[in-house]
Amino acid sequence: MFPIIPANSVAEEAGNDEGIFGFGELTPPGGDTATTNLVSNTGVVSSDVASGGGTARRYLAACEYGEDKGIFGFGHPPTGVTAITNLVSNAGVVASDQAAVTGTARYGPAACGYGDDKGIFGFGIYSSTQYSMTNLVSNTGVVATDTAGVGTARSLPAATQYGGDKGIFGFGSDGSVCDITNLVSNAGVVASDVTGVGTARTGLAACSYGEDKGIFGFGTTGVPSTNSGTTAITNLVSNAGVVASDQAAVTGTGRRRLAACEYGGDKGIFGFGRHPYYSMTNLVSNTGVVSTDVAGVGSAKYGVAACSFS
Repeated sequence: MFPIIPANSVAEEAGNDEGIFGFGELTPPGGDTATTNLVSNTGVVSSDVASGGGTARRYLAACEYGEDKGIFGFGHPPTGVTAITNLVSNAGVVASDQAAVTGTARYGPAACGYGDDKGIFGFGIYSSTQYSMTNLVSNTGVVATDTAGVGTARSLPAATQYGGDKGIFGFGSDGSVCDITNLVSNAGVVASDVTGVGTARTGLAACSYGEDKGIFGFGTTGVPSTNSGTTAITNLVSNAGVVASDQAAVTGTGRRRLAACEYGGDKGIFGFGRHPYYSMTNLVSNTGVVSTDVAGVGSAKYGVAACSFS
């Protein structure tokens, strides 16, 4: 007899259908915001959605958890830094602040999913101290205390899930721009540095595509606090976690401190960023091809975070 295949098995293999961009710094003198912009399952970005009560901040990170939900965490409010988090429901509703974990407050981390239904925040900076520590996120959205760091301490890297249940952190700044990567196992264990492939840069973004692959894109090859060296080059990540050399820049706008997430089950989207401030997006096909600029919807901002849900 043929094996019985559950009706929902195919759906579970695919990624999430919708996404969300959130928080960031608005075009001056707008200041920090907690507004969000939802991404439909066809890659259409909504206008601004009012804050759900979260603290306005920039330079935070976000990832999926629980198979259909998301979480924003850490960041730089108008004063100080924080480790607070905000959960995202499977309808894209952002909750008010969760009390900070008993971990290290920092900004400029990255985050991604791992193990099918969990997430991980990693790296970041506070004052002049760079970190390599991580914080695991359970399948119920509970953030763990610090896990001792592995790899080069740095800030403003990017991270994405790959291979269905694993993750990868890549690039960033340890005082100068980096091209190193660190793989994350399906148990949330971060590996030591892998020699970089591609142009060293910081302030880039990453997301998954094609159900089991990932892509790093955009960023700056110059000093993190300036617009020098902004680029739109990308690097694909195979389903085995191998990072490819540079793909020629799309005919889109190079920028830094943007965000990216999955949508439509097998596609991705890069959005927002600075050089100066933008709300434009670039869609990623299920074969990793990045589109030209799509006119922005919502307020121009940078230092945003994004994740998928539903």
